[in-house]
Amino acid sequence: MSEILTLIFLTAAAGACIPIGGAISSVEDFRPNWLEKEFRHFVIAFGGGILLGAVSVVLVPQGLVSMENSMLAIPVMLLGSIVFFIIERFLGLRRRESPQLMGMVLDYIPEAIALGGLVAVGSPLSSLLAFLIGLQNLPEGFNCYRELKEQKNSGTKETLFIMLLLVPLGPVAGLCGYYFLSGHEKILGAIMLFASGGIIYLIFQDIAPQSRLEKHWAPPIGAVLGFCLALFSEMLVNTAYHI
Repeated sequence: MSEILTLIFLTAAAGACIPIGGAISSVEDFRPNWLEKEFRHFVIAFGGGILLGAVSVVLVPQGLVSMENSMLAIPVMLLGSIVFFIIERFLGLRRRESPQLMGMVLDYIPEAIALGGLVAVGSPLSSLLAFLIGLQNLPEGFNCYRELKEQKNSGTKETLFIMLLLVPLGPVAGLCGYYFLSGHEKILGAIMLFASGGIIYLIFQDIAPQSRLEKHWAPPIGAVLGFCLALFSEMLVNTAYHI
């Protein structure tokens, strides 16, 4: 029972970072031009760096271990990128293309499922993955707020309420992973690698192009900082685990 409560807390806390990021983005009464340009691009790149870090230091390594370094890992990752591409095109054709919102949901749900599986097998990386999910949800929520508000022409409260509705997706997905992936490490690994392929696609298709800003150095530095933060977190967990 304690594992379930821990899982619900971890996934809910990570999901809560979505509306928190939106609330931060709703503050527009200080240097609005700077907020819209330099800082927004920095945040996009920072979130992309965290996503890349999560893939590199948690999802792919743990996925490979769970799949016993099977060569099937390669087609699973490729399948993830293809499925994310199809979903993106499907949404785009129906004029609902929202790269920040889609990217946030499509990485949040499979990562939460993987988190549930990690908790079920007692992996020390479960807390790290929850931390990284929360970190990436902050900048994604920040950018998603702007995207939703522009598309729906809604007020601040309405937009934040929509984002708040996304929070329960994490605990639900995490519980599914906990109950259905316990004892099925290869399936857990496949989900991690599938999500990794999709996330990498989204980074280079949507997030990286949006982060670029002419004659400004902050966005690429933000991407590096995000990746380094993910790496540093993983090193801390490994150090604590081996003490």
